[in-house]
Amino acid sequence: MHLISICKLREDAAKYPDIKKEIEDWHITVKKADKKAEWQNLEDVRKIYRDAEAVSKFTVFNIKGNDYRLIVGINYGTKKVHYKYLLTHAVFNK
Repeated sequence: MHLISICKLREDAAKYPDIKKEIEDWHITVKKADKKAEWQNLEDVRKIYRDAEAVSKFTVFNIKGNDYRLIVGINYGTKKVHYKYLLTHAVFNK
């Protein structure tokens, strides 16, 4: 998979230094999904991230347990992941 807006994701993640490692690990996994287990649908994503969920047209990942939400759009046909938002759990619930 190819991640669109990695610079913006890193910029947003810099606001939350406690999740730097989790974000980088997630990014590495997304890149590997292109080489190993190509994601064809949400069920493929859930093989790695069991808590990933579809919310409208986005896929939401729980980061650092349930403290943060990473929201992306995944185009399985073009193998592109579009970063949208990184929110705290409290902000996401609003």
